[in-house]
Amino acid sequence: MHQLHITVQGRVQGVFFRAATRRLARRLGLTGWVRNRSDGSVEVLAEGRRDTLEQLLDWWRRGPSGARVTAVRAAWQAASGRWTDFVISYDTPRA
Repeated sequence: MHQLHITVQGRVQGVFFRAATRRLARRLGLTGWVRNRSDGSVEVLAEGRRDTLEQLLDWWRRGPSGARVTAVRAAWQAASGRWTDFVISYDTPRA
């Protein structure tokens, strides 16, 4: 199992990025969270099989139809096993 931490920038808030991410992540059987950041970006931490995480990352490079993605940062590491579901977090971290 792997963990993928992604931050995406561009026109990514107010376009249902978090809701679409949650739907896709749950469909792929991933666990973790997605949240808006105060700097206007969106951040996700997801855990699961590498092939399904790569599908999530590919989708994040495009986003939902109203999004305009300008930059994606991704980091891989071993899964922690901390999460049992995939949720939208309403805790907005500092930039």
